[in-house]
Amino acid sequence: MTNMTEELSKTDKKILQKIQSKVKKAINDYQLIDNDDHILIGLSGGKDSLALVELLGERMKIFVPRFKLTAVHISVENISYQSDLEYLKNYAAQFGIPFVHHTTKFDDTTDTRKSTCFLCSWHRRKALFDVAKTLNCNKIALGHHLDDIAETLLLNLVYQGSFGTMPPKLKMDKFDMTIIRPLALVTEKEMKEMEQIRSYHKQVKNCPHEKDSSRRDAKNLLTELEKWNPDVRQSIWGAMENIKKEYLPKKIDRRFTKHVEE
Repeated sequence: MTNMTEELSKTDKKILQKIQSKVKKAINDYQLIDNDDHILIGLSGGKDSLALVELLGERMKIFVPRFKLTAVHISVENISYQSDLEYLKNYAAQFGIPFVHHTTKFDDTTDTRKSTCFLCSWHRRKALFDVAKTLNCNKIALGHHLDDIAETLLLNLVYQGSFGTMPPKLKMDKFDMTIIRPLALVTEKEMKEMEQIRSYHKQVKNCPHEKDSSRRDAKNLLTELEKWNPDVRQSIWGAMENIKKEYLPKKIDRRFTKHVEE
């Protein structure tokens, strides 16, 4: 990985400053961080979570608001995914962030109604909540960026018939935990540019079910829509914040209407 103190080109500095600015805007606009927060970062080892460690780690040095961070990597015993744990631990340490490794597992034969990808994701998420509770964290930061959020919206529209996605901030009352997504305004293209600048160490991915995911189709659809409008991601985001309910169907609940028979 590039030394953090190494001289960067003007272009690289501009890219990083733009990303940092978008993260700051997301934090401020959606009030993602408050004083005395203890935030658990889900560190998978991919470019997005590695970038999130740096971006939040640098902001932690700015004591308004004052907060602390812990990074956690979740391993699933029965899913082949090789992670360089020493690299992840040392990487987090560069920003003064403690690192925790937690292992979980699941049996995909117990619920054949759900895909292996869904079950794996669900158990990883549950493990994140368990670790957060153990460490007395009140928030979990995930590395979902603008493309992830737009793709999820498309998936919900096509497969679930609902208009919803992963918001920048979500209060989970059932688990007494808040999920935040500081990269919500950052595009995947910008994340790839940051990956190239920082020369992240690649984790080895060997998941046999990775190609089964419908998210790849949503990604391809977003790419096609980009041919119509280069700013389609920003347009989708704007649509989510500019919902005109008066121009949408509204089903009348007949239980509360008075029927008059001829």
